[in-house]
Amino acid sequence: MATRWGICSAGKISQDFAVALKTLPSADHQIVAVAARKLDDAQEFATKHGASRAYGSYEELARDPDVDVVYVGVIHPHHLKTCLLFINAKKNVLCEKPLAMNAREVKEILDAAKRNNVFLMEAVWTRFFPASEEIRRLLARGEVGEVKVVRSEFAVPLMHVPRAVQKELGGGAMLDVGIYCLQFTSMVYNGEKPESIQATGVCFESGVDETVVVTLKYPGSRLAVFTCSAGVQLPNEAVIAGTKGTIKVPYPMWCPTSLVVNGKETQYPLPEPSMPLNFLNSTGMRYEAEEVRQCLLRGLKESAIMSHTDSLLLAEVEDEVRRQVGVVYTQDCQ
Repeated sequence: MATRWGICSAGKISQDFAVALKTLPSADHQIVAVAARKLDDAQEFATKHGASRAYGSYEELARDPDVDVVYVGVIHPHHLKTCLLFINAKKNVLCEKPLAMNAREVKEILDAAKRNNVFLMEAVWTRFFPASEEIRRLLARGEVGEVKVVRSEFAVPLMHVPRAVQKELGGGAMLDVGIYCLQFTSMVYNGEKPESIQATGVCFESGVDETVVVTLKYPGSRLAVFTCSAGVQLPNEAVIAGTKGTIKVPYPMWCPTSLVVNGKETQYPLPEPSMPLNFLNSTGMRYEAEEVRQCLLRGLKESAIMSHTDSLLLAEVEDEVRRQVGVVYTQDCQ
């Protein structure tokens, strides 16, 4: 039986997620309903992506008995309230990253999911790419020896995007693009907590971080360093350096389609989209969607690849980075 998806929000990322679902067999994945704040937007989305129902409120989607799992594509200041709405309605949830604005909110969402016995996953799509799977396999086999340094960067000029620079919209480089570097580091170091975090950065006039450089130190003299920015363009690559060699993730490291292992490059192409995408390589969201399906079929409440512990660790490190850089959201003061 197909996994029946409800889509919450008809924005750009939700549009791309719907296109990604179309690259999977329709016998396995179906979009049955979509909800937006304006009914017209939901109806337009439903027509475009073949959903049978369109709702002008999220509450109506939460009440739909035919929805197995909800994809939450609203902006992150609204993740807490929106996730709780669906979780408390006993819906399984795949929520866009970052899962919430800070660790306190993340804990609230995780606690609600446990209490309601539903599946919940933060949509860190990069984790599920074939290239990422191969990285985990190579590391498990000790292909590059003991990892000593992880370096990554994600920097793109986003000053023209209100969502990226306005504090009330959850702006700032760390939560928007830095999370990709942090999740990469955390994946390589297998979810270990860093023993020290050093962050320095500069902020926009709006009070959110424009550019941040973070150094993480792990037990056993292992380091990670990453740069994220919403002000400039960088090559946006990642490198894992071990005692026996290196794994390089060429551009775009957040949605990778190739790896260079000890100098040898391998391609991991993505399916072509059936309609135009808003963001680069968005058909790669198919892999996180399939992970959700597999978890639901096995009765799991979280994914081992992107676990609740992983989400909480990301939020805790993000909080500390923001504290050191001096970025405070209204959600931090509640």
